[in-house]
Parts: sequence; C-alpha cells; structure tokens
Amino acid sequence: MDEPTKFPGRLRMTAYAAAQVLLAIPVLVLFVLTVVASVLVVVWIGIGVLLVSVPASRWIANRHRAMASRVLGVPVPAAYRVVPEGANPVQRLTVWARDPLTWRDLAWALMTITVGFTLSLLAVVLLVVIATGALWWFGIEPIMRARSRLDQMFLSYGHTEKLEQRVQVLTETRAETIDHSAAELRRIERDLHDGAQARLVALGMSLGVADDMFGTDPEGARKMVVEARSTTRAALGELRSVVRGIHPPVLADRGLTGAVSALALDMAVPVVVEPRLAGRPPAPVESAVYFAIAECLANIGKHAAADRAWVDLSYADGRLVAVVGDNGKGGANPSAGTGMRGVMRRLSAFDGTMMVSSPDRGPTIITLEVPCALSSPKTTPSSGTA
Repeated sequence: MDEPTKFPGRLRMTAYAAAQVLLAIPVLVLFVLTVVASVLVVVWIGIGVLLVSVPASRWIANRHRAMASRVLGVPVPAAYRVVPEGANPVQRLTVWARDPLTWRDLAWALMTITVGFTLSLLAVVLLVVIATGALWWFGIEPIMRARSRLDQMFLSYGHTEKLEQRVQVLTETRAETIDHSAAELRRIERDLHDGAQARLVALGMSLGVADDMFGTDPEGARKMVVEARSTTRAALGELRSVVRGIHPPVLADRGLTGAVSALALDMAVPVVVEPRLAGRPPAPVESAVYFAIAECLANIGKHAAADRAWVDLSYADGRLVAVVGDNGKGGANPSAGTGMRGVMRRLSAFDGTMMVSSPDRGPTIITLEVPCALSSPKTTPSSGTA
C-alpha cells in the first residue's frame, strides 16, 4: 500500500510564498533580458545573453516546480528537450527555441510577476499582519494551492502537447524500426546469398559432375557424392545460423528465462541470472528483450573488464524489467556505439526504454523496461533452467 502524501504545513507554505515573492525580482529581470536578447540575436549580441538567461530562468522555474509539487502532492516534471552533447551555442539556442517548454517558461514568468506575485505576497501579508491571523490560518492553503496550480499549468505540458510529443516519438520510432527491419532483411539476404545459397549451388554442380562420371569413373563419382554430402551439412549449418539470428530455437522452446540462462553459460565472465517471471511476454517483446540482453552481455565480454555480471528479470506494474549489470571499469556511453543504439531501437518499437548508469570504475547497470502483459507459463519438456 502506498504511503499517504505528506503536504507541507501552513508555515512551510508561507515560507514558499516568501521565496516566491523574493524570486519575482530575478524572474522579472531574466524575462526582460530574454525578450530583448531574442530580438538582438539577429546581430549576434543576444546570443551570449540568452546562453545565461535561459538556463537561469529554468533554474528558477525548477524551484517553483518543486514547491508546486510539494503543495499539490503531484509531480511537476521539467521535461525540457535534451541538448546534444558537444552542441555549439547556435545549436543549443535552436534546441531551446524549438522546445515548447521554453515558451511556457516565458508565459509563466509573465504570470509569476503579476498574478503569482500577488497571491504569494497576500499569503505572506496575512501572516505578518497580526489582525489577519485567522484569515492566514484558514486562507494560506487555498491561496498556495491556487498559486501552485498556476505554476503547474504553465510549467508542465498540457494534454494536447503531450499527445503531440507522443505522436512525434511514435513517428521517429516507426521510422527507426522500418530502417532497422530493412537492414535486418538485407543482412539475412546477404547471409543466405554468401552462405547457404553458395553452398547449394556448389552442391548442385558437384552432383551434376558426379552424374556424368558414374559411367566412366565410378570411384571419382563416389568421391564427388561424398563431397556433396559434406557440402549439404555445411549448408544446413549456414541455414541454422541464419535462423538463430532471426529467432533462436532456445527462446521459442524455453522462453526468455531459459534463453538468457543459455546466454550466461556461454559467457567467459560468470553471469548470475535471477528470473522472477510468472509467465511469458508476447513473442515479439520476448525476442526484442532477448537480443537486447544479448547485446548488453556481449558488451560486457568485450569492453567491461569485469569478473562478475548479473541479469535480473522481473515483472511489475505492467512492465517487463531486465537489469543487466557488471562490476567492470564503467564509463559505458550508450550514444557512442551502434550496438547500444540498436538496443534502444529494438525496445522503442514496443514503447520500451533503456537507462544506463555507468560511472568511472563501475559498476555498470543497464535497465531495460518494456510495457507488456504476461501469459500463463507453459510447461514444455525443455522448460528447465540451464
């Protein structure tokens, strides 16, 4: 059972109001600087001012978000768009300008130096003036809740903007998934062409030669047939390899837990698998999470310099969660390698997420989450753990 939300007391709310009154002055200054600098950007003078005024305004806005969150008992997140690492000043300003929350901050600043300032000042005055003590006692909560709702309304996305963001994310995810699927099809075609198809062509040629030799050189024909049998086995091996790359048989037979346990056994680093799944996710989700875990484990073997790793599989609140960790050197950067970007593409197709914690000297902990439902566990002859 969740603990009841603890709201701040009357004195704490009044302290928030006093802080808001004091912060109204820098909010006013930053608002004016931002507006004037936005005009002066065309002559480059305003760029330096904006590089200071926008982050400072966001810092103050975040303080108000925190106060509104405590008063209302609900989160008021700062969902600003992320500026790419290494972005130059112009690129940084471009991201800020395209972020709807930047413009909401400006509208909020105008509100907070007018209506918001009036409400916060009223809350402080009711406490300071002795004759209004009773009014303060009964009025501070509704006043601060009204002020906090205004902050929440301006400083967080509305329903329409959330839908627009969701559509944008789905559009990008669909494009990435289509590109990834096309690349996978090209890889399968290339593997078949260079492997099994080449061997089958050689097999056909060998059998044709053997057929021609049976009348004149039976012993030579027999050798050709023996070579053809060897070629057949190699072609079957190539086909099995391609199939395993599409959907490993162990995943179909033993589910995610068994397949991950099999991956762990093949690792040079000892890997402990802790499964806590009461059923199986849908096959596409199961496959995506399996290959994501496989990529994470491969990275551990290649780069982590670890002597211990672990995989935890669990399910809670409608989400399949896989945590892959190691005690290696850390410093993993999910944006640096194509493998980790591939993991993110796989999961994003199912509205999944990947979080990476990898400080220098470790440990590295990668958390994969995918929303899904679990089916009832199916008992199969090969359902035991590895």
